[in-house]
Amino acid sequence: MGTIKKYRYHSFAILTVIIWGVTFVSTKALIGHGLSPVEILIYRFALAYTGIWFVCPRQFFAKSKKDELLFVASGLCGGSLYFIFENTALQITLASNVSLIISTSPIFTAFLSYLLYKKEKLKTHFIVGSFMALIGVALVVFNGSFILRINPLGDILTVLAALSWAFYGIILRRLNGRYSTLFITRKVFFYGIVTMLPFFSFSPSSFNPSLLVNPTVIANLLFLGLAASLLCFIMWNTAVKELGVVQTSNYLYFIPPVTLFTSAIVIDEHITIVALIGSVFILFGVYAAEKGFKFGLRKHLDI
Repeated sequence: MGTIKKYRYHSFAILTVIIWGVTFVSTKALIGHGLSPVEILIYRFALAYTGIWFVCPRQFFAKSKKDELLFVASGLCGGSLYFIFENTALQITLASNVSLIISTSPIFTAFLSYLLYKKEKLKTHFIVGSFMALIGVALVVFNGSFILRINPLGDILTVLAALSWAFYGIILRRLNGRYSTLFITRKVFFYGIVTMLPFFSFSPSSFNPSLLVNPTVIANLLFLGLAASLLCFIMWNTAVKELGVVQTSNYLYFIPPVTLFTSAIVIDEHITIVALIGSVFILFGVYAAEKGFKFGLRKHLDI
């Protein structure tokens, strides 16, 4: 792969996590206006699914029943299950717990990939870099307040969300060689909506059309549906296809510091020195996991 093209795919991943880091504030604003988490997800994916039909090939079904089932699994893992687990956990446990555990998804992805594809050896610099980034995530999430309150159900749901996203990445790998990125993304949105519908029976909510004429609601839904879902899923799936699921997933560590700074600007939350140090750990950890170490450490670490 050419250097310029490679950097372009890295930029896709970086831009995606920056946008995803902002979605916390956007989703919080919608909940404050009376929309439930499930409603937000339905609107978000419906907008994305409608939008992608303007650019996606008209092929509807996969080439085989097995592939169609993989698409169902991708919509389940990368759509409904991930978002339902995450948003439900946020309602019953601390946001810091959720953010920290969700950020372990790249580690789950790496080890799942290793278990499924034994030929892919986990390199030392990846393990060390991931550990450094995880330390940074902890510092950013706690933001100077090291009081961890445990809610078993909430934390278990968050672990399930992280695992769901890891499985989504593995499923993408199976599909990327046979289908275009646009087709895969469209199928993810479709089955994400389909598999999300049953959750309405567990989380009853009334649709209030008057909310959809509120400028703030419209703006945030358009951002979540067209930018955070349509654009970002296309960029993310493209990055996974070109860079690999493990390498791309490591960029998820950037989400906590993005959310931290966005919250400070939009809702005036305080940024501590601890959080800034954590951001440095994340940046250096991601770089180390991707490139390894300089100054001769490669020889000493056998990487």
